[in-house]
Amino acid sequence: MSKKKLYRPNVAMILVSHLYPQQKEIFIAQRNDLRDVWQFPQGGIDEGEEVQEALFRELEEEIGTKDANIIAEYPEWISYDFPAKIAASMKPFVGQTQKYFLLKLGEDAKINIQTSHPEFSAYKFVNVDDVLSLSAAFKQDVYKKVINYFKKESYL
Repeated sequence: MSKKKLYRPNVAMILVSHLYPQQKEIFIAQRNDLRDVWQFPQGGIDEGEEVQEALFRELEEEIGTKDANIIAEYPEWISYDFPAKIAASMKPFVGQTQKYFLLKLGEDAKINIQTSHPEFSAYKFVNVDDVLSLSAAFKQDVYKKVINYFKKESYL
C-alpha cells in the first residue's frame, strides 16, 4: 500500500508596482532564513479560509499592505516538492500546492517587510527576466511556468 504525499495548500503572488503596465517590474524579496534566496510573497491557506482571503492576509503579513488589486489568476494549482533540508521542518508535508495571482500594488501602498513576524530581510523590483536568476533552484520550474503563462496572456 502506498502512502499518499501531502502538499500544503498555499497562495502565492507576483506583484507589480503601481506603474504597471508601463513598467513591468516584479517585486521579489530576500528570505531572512535562507542565504541569498529571493522569492515571491506566499503563505499557507488556513483551514476553512477562502483562497483570496488568504491571499490578502498573506500579503499584509509578509509585506505590510493589502493595498493591491488582482490583475489575473493562474488557472491551475501548481505543486513543488521541498528540498530535504526544508522538508524536515515542514512534516507531514512533502511540498506545497499553490494558487498564483498577479497583483498590482496601489499607488499609495506602503511596503513594510518589518512585520510582526518578518520573513524577508530585503526587497526590490526587478525585470521579469531577472526573477529566475535570483530565485531558489527548487522553485524555478514553478516560477518559469507561471511567468510564461502571464507573458503568453500579455500580462507580463
